[in-house]
Amino acid sequence: MESILIKTAQLLLSLSILVVLHEFGHFMFARLFHTRVEKFYLFFNPWFSLFKVKKGETEYGIGWLPLGGYVKISGMIDESMDKEAMKLPAQPYEFRAKPAWQRLLIMLGGVTMNFLFAMIIYIGILYAWGEEFLPTKNAIYGIEVNDVGKKIGFQNGDKILTVDNQIVENFMKIIPTIVLDNAQTVQVERNGQKIDIEISGSDLALLLKTKSVIEPRIPFDIKIGKLLKDAPATLAGVEKGDKIVNVDGKVFGFYDEFREYISNKKNENIDLKLERDGLSITKQIVVNGEGKIGFYPVLNNPNIFEYKSIKYGFLESIPAGINKGVQTTGDYLKQFKLFFKKETKAYESLGGFATIGNIFPGKWDWHSFWNMTAFISIILAIMNLLPIPALDGGHVMFLLGEMITGRKPNEKFLEYAQIVGMVLLLALVLYANANDIIKMINGTF
Repeated sequence: MESILIKTAQLLLSLSILVVLHEFGHFMFARLFHTRVEKFYLFFNPWFSLFKVKKGETEYGIGWLPLGGYVKISGMIDESMDKEAMKLPAQPYEFRAKPAWQRLLIMLGGVTMNFLFAMIIYIGILYAWGEEFLPTKNAIYGIEVNDVGKKIGFQNGDKILTVDNQIVENFMKIIPTIVLDNAQTVQVERNGQKIDIEISGSDLALLLKTKSVIEPRIPFDIKIGKLLKDAPATLAGVEKGDKIVNVDGKVFGFYDEFREYISNKKNENIDLKLERDGLSITKQIVVNGEGKIGFYPVLNNPNIFEYKSIKYGFLESIPAGINKGVQTTGDYLKQFKLFFKKETKAYESLGGFATIGNIFPGKWDWHSFWNMTAFISIILAIMNLLPIPALDGGHVMFLLGEMITGRKPNEKFLEYAQIVGMVLLLALVLYANANDIIKMINGTF
């Protein structure tokens, strides 16, 4: 429960920062071109506001419905659908009275702010924390794979060499590279031989829907970490810090071999031999119906893998942060393209607020928080640029059409387009959050 509250708090704080900055982008350009802004709101405020204050010609406030935010710009057809104001003659301070290029910049202000903010965050992250990752070549024991990985063709102990014959330096980027670059093959070393594993469209679909398909393989030199409440190991008296010696007299070379042995002992007794404070003890445990005994493993030697660390000075962090922002944007655009490939079934992976919230860690960590905030900022920018009426991209589409043809769209047409866009967005939100609910019911969240 505590982790859910922490994730929720991080999500709300992240979205609040991003929404305010996005709307400030519109606000800034509107004021630059002397366009009146009637309202500036964090979250929506149908019927009432949690807080509001008027300064000058603008009302600033906080709504109660946390689905975004808005600025109400005079003389603009937006989500407020203020038709009465649009019936009156255009005033010099109104959006509709401004030249098309100014209106275009006002509409692009929000996404511009999101992109810039993501770059600034990445610069700050690299300056403050630098980078640390496991080089693929340093996963010296190969990989450990789940059932999905085995179905695709990977095996425990495979050493990843290349993806489509290209080296992937960062181990954690192997699966994203396979998915985003639509890889056809992965080259692995298996029993001293180089093998090509073919990746099909159906394999990509599996990778999109599954977490942690591959992990670095770890030796069976582990001790008990966190124990789950009322789990078999807990009930048997196993304690955090106990070192596992063997199970039923069997000694394993790797942790995945131990886990596989346990999974085949569902609802059966096992003898778990442990070492505690230099003493040898044995606990008899009944494996649960899921083939687990309920603990998280901790390596006795946490330094078995050699990680690569990169530190950045302030000036070095600027181009590196910008490059990271550009690369993240490119990766997300590749991911977005997958939604239009039928064989990947990427639309089934579309998630709502629960999915977004779940990417934050269960413990408050500023490094992770800012990483996720930068990523969400890029997502918001790209999604807002979609040419859908009611989104910034819809307004941009009509403005570009006006600038090319020299003809302004009919205001009645813009009203209908806004309604259609709002219906489409509502349907998309409902679909995404329904996917979350289905995942929770199926236990695949």
